[in-house]
Amino acid sequence: MPANRCPNPSCEYFNRALPNNAKVCPWCSTPVGNVVSPTPQPPSQPPPIQQQPSQPPPAQYQRPPTEQPNYQPPQQAPVDYSTVYQPRVSYQPTPPAYVPPPQRAPALKLIHTTGREFHLVGEGGYIGRRSQSPGIAPPEIDLTGIPSEGIVSRRHARVDWDWSQNAYMIVDMSTNGIYLNNNPLTPGMQYRLLNGDVLRFGQDNLVNFTVYVV
Repeated sequence: MPANRCPNPSCEYFNRALPNNAKVCPWCSTPVGNVVSPTPQPPSQPPPIQQQPSQPPPAQYQRPPTEQPNYQPPQQAPVDYSTVYQPRVSYQPTPPAYVPPPQRAPALKLIHTTGREFHLVGEGGYIGRRSQSPGIAPPEIDLTGIPSEGIVSRRHARVDWDWSQNAYMIVDMSTNGIYLNNNPLTPGMQYRLLNGDVLRFGQDNLVNFTVYVV
């Protein structure tokens, strides 16, 4: 005969053997019976996940159509091509005023008896020898290096083109003097130089030049 056991699963005497004459469980007072196998409980299932209904993607923003007013081109007045003929006025252009070209003085050239030529650049300058002192500009016609150059002063003479005389004018500024065609010049006075004149510097007839105006 099987032993009596407590059928209460929550009792400490559950499935324990009790005295055969026991009618109830001495712990929980549950009527006893034969061996009771606990009823297996199905494993608990997690609650089903409720899926949210899928929402449609947001619609792209569309600019509401703007009403374009009907463009009306501006009304132009009709062109009247029926013009009255006007006689053409003859146009006489005014000729430009005559501007004479700038005048240039002729060139002055001195030729030494040795054949050496000396040219004047421009319309005026000095005739003489180069100074040994620094800072002093050489004369426009530099006679340095000719024979007997010691007779020539640093600033022996001054020549300039004179438009009123239409000729080169020479002024004696020297110590030893100047002779024009064997005639002595007065210092400080102007004398006209003509093509073919002979210039002599000093009294010893050592420094002579022929004048050419071209």
